[in-house]
Amino acid sequence: MITVHHLENSRSQRILWMLEELGLAYDIARYERDPKTMLAPRALKKVHPLGKSPVITDADNGRTIAETGAIVEYLIEKADGRLRAPADEDQRLRYRFWMHYAEGSLMPPLFLKLVVSKIPIMGKIAMKRLQPMIDVHLDYIEDELGKSPWFAGEEITGADIMMSFPLEAAASRAGLDNGRPHTMAWLDKIHARPAYRTALQKGGPYAYA
Repeated sequence: MITVHHLENSRSQRILWMLEELGLAYDIARYERDPKTMLAPRALKKVHPLGKSPVITDADNGRTIAETGAIVEYLIEKADGRLRAPADEDQRLRYRFWMHYAEGSLMPPLFLKLVVSKIPIMGKIAMKRLQPMIDVHLDYIEDELGKSPWFAGEEITGADIMMSFPLEAAASRAGLDNGRPHTMAWLDKIHARPAYRTALQKGGPYAYA
């Protein structure tokens, strides 16, 4: 049995969705953010020294796995390769790119925009400079999703799981709208999946769905 240490309104919603897609049994240990700071509670440090979510514990072998990308790869292996990279070499390289791009390139400016939005006056100035940087990413993604229905080709993979959170965040607070129809269609498509909807019901508060 896998336990997902799930923080409300966080990246860990992706892990619940993935587990539903894979059909793996899991439990949820829920954590609420501090209402003043919106940070994760100290209780998460008892699970992993970084005190962040997502993190999973696997009762089958006693392992604790942190970091979304590492968890996604771990679960793919545990599910005998379902949602794995495509066999085609070019598509496999696309898969690898998007797996790393989600957190390595796309999330940093989105997170920075969230942080500076809390700063009076100077934050507004910084946000005007950040949005063009974010738009470069959103335009690139729109172009790529115009070439194939999923990020790594013709079928959904772990790369789509990884890209869900940053693009939901972008639609919520960083200018992603119907002006980028391929990306919005992709979001509508993942939101309509039964596994996604079930994970949302189980996960509790999640502002980006």
